[in-house]
Amino acid sequence: MNAPPISAASTPTTSTREELVQVARLATPVVMVQVGMMLMGVVDTMMLGRLDALALAAGALGNTVSFALLVPAMGILFALDPLVAQAFGAGDHEAVKRHFQRGLVLAAVLSVPLSAIMLNAAPLLRLLGQNEAIVPPAADYIRGLVPGNIGFLVFIALRQTLTALGRIRQALWAIVVANLVNLLFNWLLIFGHWGVPKLGVIGSAYATALARWVMAGMVLAVSWKILRPYLASLGKELWQAGPYFSILGLGLPIALLLSAEMWFFSTVALLIGHLGPIELAAHQIALNLAAVSFQVPVGVAAAAAARVGNAIGRRDPDGARRSARVCLVVGASVMSVSASAFAFLPGLLARLYTPDQAVIAIASILIPVAALFQIFDGVQVVGSGVLRGAADTRIPAMLGLFGYWGIGLPLGWYFAFNQGRGPQGLWWGLTIGLATVAIFLLARIRFRFKGEIARVEL
Repeated sequence: MNAPPISAASTPTTSTREELVQVARLATPVVMVQVGMMLMGVVDTMMLGRLDALALAAGALGNTVSFALLVPAMGILFALDPLVAQAFGAGDHEAVKRHFQRGLVLAAVLSVPLSAIMLNAAPLLRLLGQNEAIVPPAADYIRGLVPGNIGFLVFIALRQTLTALGRIRQALWAIVVANLVNLLFNWLLIFGHWGVPKLGVIGSAYATALARWVMAGMVLAVSWKILRPYLASLGKELWQAGPYFSILGLGLPIALLLSAEMWFFSTVALLIGHLGPIELAAHQIALNLAAVSFQVPVGVAAAAAARVGNAIGRRDPDGARRSARVCLVVGASVMSVSASAFAFLPGLLARLYTPDQAVIAIASILIPVAALFQIFDGVQVVGSGVLRGAADTRIPAMLGLFGYWGIGLPLGWYFAFNQGRGPQGLWWGLTIGLATVAIFLLARIRFRFKGEIARVEL
């Protein structure tokens, strides 16, 4: 095949300063892509809110549950991070081609069980204890997203591959266009403009499903020159089962770690819901603030996986260690800035969301706790990215599971219900859980990066 002219193997990092520049160049577009993906759910929720309160609640619930279902499939596809990054770092473009094409096949295969669950999500929503009035429209919303499942997972495979190749900027145009499509078709399908049938909640889901296909198609189109050499036929080799089991061996622990964290937060929200609607509203404000700032270390984590993987591929352990250090410092530093705002301006930040003084009062207690939470959250997500770049996924998954569910949640429960500290107690549980995972992952990085780190080959 005709390999791309630029190879990570020929461009090793020479200094910490240069590494910082490379991380910033890679992380910035990833952050923008992450924010763009979040905006789709925000637009759906805001436009459904103009329909009625039930539609608003159904869209919000459907968006949350559907994303929770997508996370395991996304985690499996994150196995492309170390595989593609290390192969590219080694200048092994044939291996990049194999991993990329298998990632696309996995995206299609994973969409099948995911779609089967989403076609009838009502039993799952009832199992989660949701109000019966909201179950039918929320289930409709989740069902309406099904046509976009393959498109979304293909986009994830494309995004992870491009990030590992250091060429993620091409995805920015796709996110912009997809958000415009989502906005337009939400307006058309929810309210029935321009002679289009008024579909309400499910119309919003159809708009998002279409936007996800646009997102995947646009990424492929704008990145065609980069990806075309990697789409040449593999023949029978593409259908050999063994490599797929190896990819699953890497990807399933990543899926477990991502799911453990997300379900940890979801469980805390459910517990706070038992304390009352005011407490839940305050929790949502603090959590939304944290989620927005969290997108920055998510971008740094993606850059860490790519840069560390590239260095390992080119047999540059010092470069891998330098990338890890730079990314961890950047992640902690950025979150320190948002933590300062949370610590010193909690009331002002809460008032951006609501004029309700009771909600503001509780949110103003939770947001300063989130300040400490921010730094640990940044370190743990970047730490997981560093280890992912080294194809170290199983031990981090076990550490995360123990930290979140073995330490954070039980302590949060104890503080909230046994010590009577309410939502603040649960937030201290969140913070302790994240701090535990961050410390565990830092220790794992120190241990793992002591000597040579071998490239993963399938």
